[in-house]
Amino acid sequence: MTVGAFSATTGEETDTTTEHARRLRRELGRADLRAVPEARRELRELLRHWGKPGRSEIAELLTSELVTNALVHTDDDAVLTAVVDPGGLRVEVRDFVARRPEPRVPDTDDDTHGRGLLLVQSLADAWGVRPHEVGKSVWFELGAEAA
Repeated sequence: MTVGAFSATTGEETDTTTEHARRLRRELGRADLRAVPEARRELRELLRHWGKPGRSEIAELLTSELVTNALVHTDDDAVLTAVVDPGGLRVEVRDFVARRPEPRVPDTDDDTHGRGLLLVQSLADAWGVRPHEVGKSVWFELGAEAA
């Protein structure tokens, strides 16, 4: 199976081959919030037999946060990529706006905004922002065996 990987030197997608990895790639249309539950559903299918109980639900939650942030805060298209192998999962959401997201303290009067990156920061094994020539990728990783 051919799986996309990312070059650390160029920051662009390259092809690698591995027998045990599976991949999801989905283009997300500008401000199309219907893509959020669709992305969760596709990720759920990708992770059907992966990880300890509860890991795929965490992955779905974090993926929906990254997808929502990209669609709401950039007013541009985005691309979701998820690669899963026996050791773990890496999810990236690439958008085409250079502005870096920053975790912020949520407003106590607003129950729906300001918590996404805090969830990613607290639940992911690793996460970050990777700049591209145009835009950036926000990513997270989860190990399959973490409790």
